[in-house]
Amino acid sequence: MSRPSVLIIGHGYIGAALGTALHRAGHSIIGVSRSHPAQKDYPLEAADVSNPDSIRELKAKMKSALPEVIVHCAASGRGGGIDSYRSVYLNGMHLLRENFPAIPVIFTSSTSVYAQTDGSVVTEDSDTTLTGETGQILLESESVALETGGTALRLAGIYGPSRSIYLRRLLEGTAAIETGNKSRFLNQIHQADVVSAIRHVIDQGIESHSGRTYNVVDDGNLNQRSCYEQLAAALELPLPSEASTKETPKRAWTNKAVSNAALRATGWQPQYPSLIEALKSDASLLPSIKALLG
Repeated sequence: MSRPSVLIIGHGYIGAALGTALHRAGHSIIGVSRSHPAQKDYPLEAADVSNPDSIRELKAKMKSALPEVIVHCAASGRGGGIDSYRSVYLNGMHLLRENFPAIPVIFTSSTSVYAQTDGSVVTEDSDTTLTGETGQILLESESVALETGGTALRLAGIYGPSRSIYLRRLLEGTAAIETGNKSRFLNQIHQADVVSAIRHVIDQGIESHSGRTYNVVDDGNLNQRSCYEQLAAALELPLPSEASTKETPKRAWTNKAVSNAALRATGWQPQYPSLIEALKSDASLLPSIKALLG
């Protein structure tokens, strides 16, 4: 069976794992990173998705061997602000569409486009009109991806090896359970399940998902209190103390249970149903977080 060639824009936490998985499955891969990427078993190029000259040069290097699918999973970077968001996501999507016309793009968006605060179940059809400026940029970027015949994947909060804010806070003793009438839903997804969702769309045929938007989130439906209670019990650690919601970050200002039903209906399912299950079955998760703490 012929497997489509893939250009991966963004060779970071998701892009590098995706590239490895696709390469092992027999896809022809080119990974792209803004800085000169480390050597892999497949070609890597340095290019900036927000820079017109850089993307034109990337296309010229590829000559006639253009990809059949593009995955935009580049990150805006920390501290870049709204301008960085617009450059990497929206401007980047426009540049990909202009330079690689008729090639579908899978765009990794975010469930942050939903601004619900009432704890309601959120689907792909739920209201996004109240989202902030960054959310609006993501929504516009999704639209460009759909116009290419591609797909938008709205990712929940990503965790995995060397990355879990809740596990890390609990281990380092900085975790705090938010007070209030209701504990907010966290909405998370393991790195491996993000990769499997992207592979699922590619392997089923991008044309069968053309113009579709999917939420990529696990089955956990964990709220913040339950997450810390279950993590503390599993690791035999003291339960974190409570803190006023005034002391919690802005990320706490939304509260919704994001549904993965639409993507599940296509045959995808997460390998790690929740962070708690991943703690039991992903042997690298806990040691990698402990290693970060020294």
